Amino acid sequence: MSDFLQHECGIALLRLKKPLSYYQEKYGSSLYGIQKMYLLMEKQHNRGQDGAGFASIKLDVAPGERYISRFRSNQAQPILDVFNHINTRIKEIVDANPEKSKDMSWLKKNAPYVGELFLGHVRYGTFGKNSIESVHPFLRQNNWMHRNLIVAGNFNMTNVKELFQNLVDLGQHPKEFADTVTVMEKIGHFLDDEVTDLYYECKQDGLSKKEASPIIAEKLNIAKILKRASKNWDGGYAMAGLIGHGDAFVFRDPNGIRPAYFYEDDELVVVASERPVIQTAFNVSYDQVQELKPGNALIIKKNGQTTSEEIIPSKEFKACSFERIYFSRGSDADIYQERKQLGKYLFPQILNEIDGDVENTVFSYIPNTAEVSFFGMVEAAQDFLNSRKIQQILSKNSLNEVVLKDILDFKIRTEKIAIKDAKLRTFITDDSSRDDLVTHVYDVTYGVVKPKDTIVIIDDSIVRGTTLKKSILRMLDRLHPKKIVIVSSAPQIRYPDCYGIDMANLDGLIAFQAALALLKERGMEHLIDEVYEKCKKQENLPDNEVINHVKEIYAPFSDEEISNKIAELLHGPEVNANVSILYQTVENLHLACPKNLGDWYFTGDYPTPGGNRVVNRSFINFKEGIQDRAY
Repeated sequence: MSDFLQHECGIALLRLKKPLSYYQEKYGSSLYGIQKMYLLMEKQHNRGQDGAGFASIKLDVAPGERYISRFRSNQAQPILDVFNHINTRIKEIVDANPEKSKDMSWLKKNAPYVGELFLGHVRYGTFGKNSIESVHPFLRQNNWMHRNLIVAGNFNMTNVKELFQNLVDLGQHPKEFADTVTVMEKIGHFLDDEVTDLYYECKQDGLSKKEASPIIAEKLNIAKILKRASKNWDGGYAMAGLIGHGDAFVFRDPNGIRPAYFYEDDELVVVASERPVIQTAFNVSYDQVQELKPGNALIIKKNGQTTSEEIIPSKEFKACSFERIYFSRGSDADIYQERKQLGKYLFPQILNEIDGDVENTVFSYIPNTAEVSFFGMVEAAQDFLNSRKIQQILSKNSLNEVVLKDILDFKIRTEKIAIKDAKLRTFITDDSSRDDLVTHVYDVTYGVVKPKDTIVIIDDSIVRGTTLKKSILRMLDRLHPKKIVIVSSAPQIRYPDCYGIDMANLDGLIAFQAALALLKERGMEHLIDEVYEKCKKQENLPDNEVINHVKEIYAPFSDEEISNKIAELLHGPEVNANVSILYQTVENLHLACPKNLGDWYFTGDYPTPGGNRVVNRSFINFKEGIQDRAY
């Protein structure tokens, strides 16, 4: 994605079912769980590069012994920083006691992070918030083991204000107005309630607090806690939690917006945001990794028993399509094929745009994550070329070897045109000087494009268009092509996301800018004011009565008209070549990714009621010149 999108987090949860000595003997490592967690987090580095956190819990420790360890980092290489810290702490213990450290019971008792239950998280900072206090996992501490709660997740809630007020109404005083803290405190409140209720049951049976502790651990009803806590949640989430005595859970939203996968055998239970991460880390097959059902929680009790329980009835399945287009690793078997299909379905539009002139067209891609879609596009181009060759051969009354060789030798022209210089940093803040540096973030391959050629470049998606305008188009124009065609494997991004991707401001979207420009050109600016008034009138309505009126901004125009206006907006005076922008259609997106139908950023059809409120609030913010987040 040439316009870099942020904030798509990744989770990793691991529960070891056997004694730690078992893994030491079988796998030859006393740090088996920690090593696997490093793999799970590093393999999800694509999901979060601004922060990382790690927490562990030791089971069945004596009173006074530390059983929870946590470390978070927002350094430049956060995962590496986290595990360097863990390794350093453990190494200090091992080096001071080399003989004793071979005993897993001793190591578990004396070394931090050596335990049976682990939670890891990688994240992007949202709206500049990347202080260490914003990095997951979050910890809610208590002297009662059962009331300690650790939470990390991949989520955004659209109704944080309502959830915050719920906590205030419950008599709490939350320390921060943030969805993560609010969600954790909501779960924590009902966890406290459940522990208290179980304790009084034990007390009535004549048990002491000490005697009640293992009974509470056994009877604690995680599903009940989550049902009560999530009653008013509106958002997309895959949320993981650990409880001090050793229970754990991963809970997915009822629309399946955010992903979660798990694998279980007699040695362990593991959960991650992506299937191939688990496949790689534990060398298991595709079929062995299961997807957590929407609205369900995977609950792992202290005794190792694992169940999937419905917390909220599942709703219309709207798994995020951006997972397939961009965020998830392309090594997933399904995602790889889906991305190829995205490229394949674009070829008829491309062929029309270049007037069928494949002889004078060079195909390429940018950035590297668009490579798989590029393969699909080229395969479709090759199929077209093969059909044309067959017609050429059949149409010849007589063929000789030279003519036949000329026909068969013709190939689709594919080149690696753009190479990103990862070392280059735009350290100058002055706008004009900085823009000049931005144009050199990519290097180009000279000598492969002729003046009569068209360059076709496929990109994952075009969000803001900033990098295209200030860097990529200028860079491609240095090759002096006749025409540049930028192809987006995703449809036009018209609406903000509110479930986990950092696309909250309407006026930052190039499709929205294009629609506004068309309204002004055609004397239809009154629509802007009308939509604003409609949005304002809905501010105090319940979420389920709110309508997305921002759709009316796009309604007068065809997709092609908006695409053409986007090309015009991005075609600066310093670019000499003609420029066209082509987008995937929503229909073809659904054909390519039939299981991930979440398309609200393209269509405005939000899967939860809060989404409509967010898009209207985003439009109000735009009209009033407010840069605040809309949720």
